[in-house]
Amino acid sequence: MLTRPTTHNHLAERVRRLFGTVPSRLQVAALPWRDGGDGVEIMLITSRDTGRWVLPKGWPEAKEPLCEAAAREAGEEAGLRGTISHHEAGRYFYAKVLDSGEEVPCEVLVFPLEVDKVADRWKEKRARTRKWVSATEAVRMVHEPDLRQIIAHFCADPRRFS
Repeated sequence: MLTRPTTHNHLAERVRRLFGTVPSRLQVAALPWRDGGDGVEIMLITSRDTGRWVLPKGWPEAKEPLCEAAAREAGEEAGLRGTISHHEAGRYFYAKVLDSGEEVPCEVLVFPLEVDKVADRWKEKRARTRKWVSATEAVRMVHEPDLRQIIAHFCADPRRFS
C-alpha cells in the first residue's frame, strides 16, 4: 500500500532533487563560559548517546527566540543559568542520528552563555556529566572541527559577544 508523503517530506524531497542534498535542520547550542581567573573556562557536557564532550544543544520551540532556546537547553541539559548573548559566536554542521537510525544534517547556531548559577539538580543530571575546562582543553575535547574553531575564536575575546 502506498502512502502519500507529508507536505514537509515532499518539499524536502523536491529540495534534495534540486540541490542534491537534504536540507539542514536547525538546532541551537549554548556556549557556557565563565572567567576562571587564569582565563576563560567552558563547561562541556557528555552526549547521552555516545558520551562525547559537547555543548548543550537542541531544537528551538515554536516562536521561541533562538538565543532563548539555547539558554533553555543549557538549563535542561547542564543545570546552568546566566546571561545569554543575542549574538551568535558561530555555526557548525553535523549529522544527527535520530532514534530511527536516520541521519539528518543539522546546522547549529552557537550562543555564548555567561554562567552565573550552576544548579546541583537539573532535568538531565542522571543522563550527562558536566565539566568546567580551560579554553585549550575544550578545543581539544570536542569532536567537530568547526566547533573547535568557534570555541577558540570566542575565548580569545568573550566580551565582544556581550
